[in-house]
Amino acid sequence: MAVSWDQYDAALFDLDGVVTPTAEVHMRAWSAMFNDFLTALSAKGEPQSPYTDQDYYDHVDGKPRYDGVRTFLQARGIDLPEGDPSDPPEAETVCGLGNRKNDYFNTVLSEQGVEAYPGSVRLLEALRERGLPMAIVSSSRNAPAVLEAAGVDDYFGTVMHGGVAAERKLPGKPAPDTFVAAATDLGATAERAVVLEDAISGVAAGAAGGFGLVVGVDRGAGAAALTEAGADVVVTDLAELLPEDGKEGQS
Repeated sequence: MAVSWDQYDAALFDLDGVVTPTAEVHMRAWSAMFNDFLTALSAKGEPQSPYTDQDYYDHVDGKPRYDGVRTFLQARGIDLPEGDPSDPPEAETVCGLGNRKNDYFNTVLSEQGVEAYPGSVRLLEALRERGLPMAIVSSSRNAPAVLEAAGVDDYFGTVMHGGVAAERKLPGKPAPDTFVAAATDLGATAERAVVLEDAISGVAAGAAGGFGLVVGVDRGAGAAALTEAGADVVVTDLAELLPEDGKEGQS
């Protein structure tokens, strides 16, 4: 669908799965980390079924790292101490597992690199030409490294990643606070800003924040689930949001 971008003052993009296909890298990193952990538990006499992609969508997708670990463990009935963000990756704590996953992610990113979705780059170019301020709002502390690796860091006036959110004591998605803060940083109100998200938790955050338009990007979560979470419209590629025939449509 075409969007009447003139009625908005800012566009707030999630990163993984919206601008870059790093959601796939995150999925592989989570899968490897959790399955290694579950295999070790099974070897100790605590049988566990494997971690699956559905576990990612149900418990991890879009959430801050430690929240994702905590939610998955709760779903499996696994009790670990919370620990501290300074815990080493080998620590058997919520924070330790989160830090362990980060090591897996960095290995995959350095070995494979990442390229932005072509349709997303087209939209970024179009919005930059219009002079629309843009931000990244990502739960991942790796967002700056991913943006640089993909060569798209110059498009964004602010990057609200997990580390910044922690410093500013902002709760992560599905709370709307990081999106609201990013809009404010760009000089926009929620009512005049667009949220673009592929995660259920991120779409829910956009809906909870009262944003002018919440776009769900279906990279696997499913159009029905994104709509139920609060998406005003669902697309499979951001190029669908470009004006048609050079004319602005209505949102």
